[in-house]
Amino acid sequence: MTETPDTIVVETAEKIFADLADAQSINSDKTGSWKAPLWQALSDSGLPLAWVPEDCNGSGASLAEGFAVLNAAGRAGLAVPLAETMLAGWLLAQGKIASPEGAMTVAPVHPKDRIALAADGTLSGRARGVPFAQDARHIAVLAHSNDIAVIALVEAAACRIDHGLGVGGDPSDAVTFDGVTPLTFAVAPQGFDQTALLLIGCVVRSLQIAGALEALLEISVAYANQRVAFEKPIAKFQAVQHNLARLAGETSAALAAATSAADAISNATTFDDAVMLEAAAAKIRCAEAAEKGAAIAHQVFGAIGFTSEHILHRYSLRALGWRDDFGNESHWAVALGRMVAARGADDLWPLVASR
Repeated sequence: MTETPDTIVVETAEKIFADLADAQSINSDKTGSWKAPLWQALSDSGLPLAWVPEDCNGSGASLAEGFAVLNAAGRAGLAVPLAETMLAGWLLAQGKIASPEGAMTVAPVHPKDRIALAADGTLSGRARGVPFAQDARHIAVLAHSNDIAVIALVEAAACRIDHGLGVGGDPSDAVTFDGVTPLTFAVAPQGFDQTALLLIGCVVRSLQIAGALEALLEISVAYANQRVAFEKPIAKFQAVQHNLARLAGETSAALAAATSAADAISNATTFDDAVMLEAAAAKIRCAEAAEKGAAIAHQVFGAIGFTSEHILHRYSLRALGWRDDFGNESHWAVALGRMVAARGADDLWPLVASR
């Protein structure tokens, strides 16, 4: 079978994850010595800047290729800022700004946070829950000057970063821009706004959640077939079979919603209502699946799954934590409802059927 470019990119990523991001090895490493070799391998492969055109110092991969890599990163429970650097590079590319080397992140990631660009060219405002800000060299910022969206590249060292941890144990920091002068900035393309950034962020997190659920399903099924109780594997018990079937259903639903949204954005020319429907619905469904799937997986494993020594939490807690980035399911349910109401009842079915 002939390999297509997207399969080659994904296979490269999966090999790096398998070689340098093994969950059990990372879980046993208390010094964090695994991070540098992993990031170096990712950088050498060009994956962090996959969404950056070649004329902006990137790899020039398609959105579809990058989305597939992020789904694989979710399956690996990846704990380095690959998704954040890819998204930051994509945002900078919208303003034709070249991406620097090293880890990056993007701000803001919450719908109510807003960064302002003053007349003197400095940034002000505060962004909460910025993933991996403490590990990033640069931050790609979507700011506003009056009603004009502006994309800016900022040195992380120029900002005040209050360290925090997300549910999954990864950095989730508050970043304060207090008169920070960006290295460079550019006016965003016509029609590009904070909602567009949040929507693509929704798809990124949805794909990661779906990938984490795939990993949860795989290790839960394997454990159920190995764990013996009353002289037979627990997978033979009807209650366990029922739970595993429910987990498989949640995983399939999340993967279908996430990949559909990724396909919609990959083939869209603008962030229109169709993209809004797909991305918001994916984030809502994947968030629900994360909650249900994590509970089922931990129930299958029993008390052993809650221990820090076990790898289960590497996937379940990250899936739960990713629900809040770029707007949680409650925010997008309200936004989706308002969009549907504004379009009117007669336009609902044609919009849904067109997908």
